[in-house]
Amino acid sequence: MSRFFVSLYALISAIWLGSQIGIGYIAAPVLFSTLADRSLAGELAGAMFTVMAWVSLACGSFLLLYLLLTHAKQGARRAAFWLVTGMLILTITSHFGLRPEMAKLKQAALPYAISDTPSDNPLRARFGLLHGVSSGLYLLQTLMGVALVVLQAREKGYRFRGAA
Repeated sequence: MSRFFVSLYALISAIWLGSQIGIGYIAAPVLFSTLADRSLAGELAGAMFTVMAWVSLACGSFLLLYLLLTHAKQGARRAAFWLVTGMLILTITSHFGLRPEMAKLKQAALPYAISDTPSDNPLRARFGLLHGVSSGLYLLQTLMGVALVVLQAREKGYRFRGAA
């Protein structure tokens, strides 16, 4: 495979991980810490996570295709293949499984924001559970992205300080 595609693979891996960290661990927390309206912060964060899901699907699809084309014989035995596949599965589960359920709960709570319902409200409790699961999946996906970038660096001969 040409150097262009090898470089593109590295760039897309970095973009995927960087955007994951930028949205989930920088932008979304800033929204909730600076906006007085938690409902608005949630709507904006939700919109960013929707964009992030589509970015993940695009990046992951390219990386998976690259791995299958360049390592056809050992593709499924490579750690990178399973990391990318896992990250895509987590994206699909969260975006197409959990998010629609969370949206239904928010709709059912109207005219109130889910955060304005009483703490013992079953809708709020269910939303909190799904939000927690979604956050856990996002964290796992981010850690898998870190592993993918580190693995890629090691495959290219980069050794981290203290590594044998």
